[in-house]
Amino acid sequence: MKLEKILDTVNSLEKNAFLKIIDSIISNEPKNIKKIEKILSDNNKNLKSVDNINIAKVFELIKEEFSELVKAEFVNTTSQLDILIDIIIRDGNSLMKRDWFARLYENELKSIKKKTVALGRQLEDDKSNIDEIRRRDYNIYKSCVFTAYFNDNVSNRETKITNDELSILLTLANELELSQEEVKLINYIIIPPKKLEIDNVINDLKNIGVIFYSKKNNQVYVADEVIWVLRKIREKELADKFFRRFLKLLKEPQINLICRKHNIDRSLSINEKIKLIIKEGISFRNLLKSELHKDGAKLSDKKKFVNEIWEKGMKMPHTLKGTTLDDKIANLILHFESIEKDEKVGISIDGYEKLLIDLSEAIPKLNKTIQQEFEMQNEYVLKSQYLLDFNIKPRDILDLIELEDLGAFCDKVGIKKRGNIFLNILDAYKDSENLYIENFENIGFRNLSVLKENGIFIRESELGLKFEDITKSIFGKLGFNVDEKLKKQLNTKKDKIDIVLKIDDNSLIIVECKTIKESGYNKFSSVSRQLKSYVKLAKENGFNVLKSLLVAPDFSDDFVNDCGLEFEINLSLITASSLMKIQEGFKNSKHKQFPYQLLLKDVLIKEDRILKAINK
Repeated sequence: MKLEKILDTVNSLEKNAFLKIIDSIISNEPKNIKKIEKILSDNNKNLKSVDNINIAKVFELIKEEFSELVKAEFVNTTSQLDILIDIIIRDGNSLMKRDWFARLYENELKSIKKKTVALGRQLEDDKSNIDEIRRRDYNIYKSCVFTAYFNDNVSNRETKITNDELSILLTLANELELSQEEVKLINYIIIPPKKLEIDNVINDLKNIGVIFYSKKNNQVYVADEVIWVLRKIREKELADKFFRRFLKLLKEPQINLICRKHNIDRSLSINEKIKLIIKEGISFRNLLKSELHKDGAKLSDKKKFVNEIWEKGMKMPHTLKGTTLDDKIANLILHFESIEKDEKVGISIDGYEKLLIDLSEAIPKLNKTIQQEFEMQNEYVLKSQYLLDFNIKPRDILDLIELEDLGAFCDKVGIKKRGNIFLNILDAYKDSENLYIENFENIGFRNLSVLKENGIFIRESELGLKFEDITKSIFGKLGFNVDEKLKKQLNTKKDKIDIVLKIDDNSLIIVECKTIKESGYNKFSSVSRQLKSYVKLAKENGFNVLKSLLVAPDFSDDFVNDCGLEFEINLSLITASSLMKIQEGFKNSKHKQFPYQLLLKDVLIKEDRILKAINK
């Protein structure tokens, strides 16, 4: 669930701890202080009076400083922060009841105790089944943890691991290529964890801004934006669902290479091995750099492998960017991050709901599979809005179903199996109009790889026209008269207006649409010349142009400033994201037609002001 939505859900008392942390970071002048001050000056410097949209924007600007505050808590060896964070960053644990969190925590402690005892015995046993070199690595790290923790006894001080010692241990673990799970187990062989009261756990996590807690509902909330920060702290580059998607592209011998490296039983089924690899918290970057390859593999072969996974396994329409192996891996991670942060579902919400209904009828065990895989408390979880609150999308559900079952499902509902079965299923359940609207911003940014992942197949040459069509559709849904007949009458061979909104017999709003590949549209001089021609054309035909609007996925600061100095064409700017949010908010307002006067005020139209106005 997004931070903004959680802030809308909890009361002022329940968000106090989080706001205090943001306030303390701002008071220390973080690196983005100027951008933060601009957001606050446009609203109110008292965070408690700032609306939730802008609090979320401020958090985005201070997430690096927030991360450092959380990292500092790891010095406290009794905090068990690694255990707790590993629980709350799992895909299905961003929303939990208090008693469910307590059960997950208790189960984790039992599992750790069982594993540490088993690992401790194997480290001492000369006939251990752990690879000899790997056992040496474990013992080196274990000895260093022991020294870091107990060396305070020499000076008769309280035993603890200092920040400097922790930094050295993290470097050592990284160089030894230990997974998060391996590090955690060895740490807890030296310092066994004690069970804490769940209310104390919740309170501690709340006070460092990691969770929100509603006493009224006994509900724990973890914002998606916070999860992304915590995952990086734990050096977990991908969400479990994307790691699973990647691992399923590998052959079993490659899976076994990873298992051998991390002491995972290779006799298990491939699905069980994949589950354990994910649970290990193995670095995705290290996996692609070394662990998936045999000793002595050439760098060129490693790069070739990553390229083949991208092109043949993931079936991407273009080559993976990057000259070095590190660059390619970084771009692969960025690809998955962009999918996760994209709020679009991939098919329409209605289509998602129908897909879940049909899947549950064809595969009765699916509900239990999803419930167990994502550790969900509710008995019935196959509801689109419920799953979307956990950022679980249709493709994530399909990834959990065996190919044999997916094939049988396709046969039952009449979906072709040739080609990519996942995309075939998603294509069968998408509502094209709603799907294109949900991907409005991606089309504006000309992001073909994300569009393909979301089930949209379109030529690059068609993106500009599609962006214009969606803009028309949204204005139509807002109740505007999108007058295509009048547009044809006005347009000449030289001047071609994109969209004409007819307000009354004599008044118009002219809309121009622009797509871009990079963030920040900055071609002001060319677009202003265009719009001046359009305004002149309309006036020559006896129309009064109330406003010119430019719709694009993003605008540079320079473009916004130049627009503020332009007075001839009365131009305002609106991003694709803002226009979508306005349309969503309009659905729940009392208005049958959008009050066009709200578009006449700002240079850069901000959806938060408009949403407040239409919901009064």
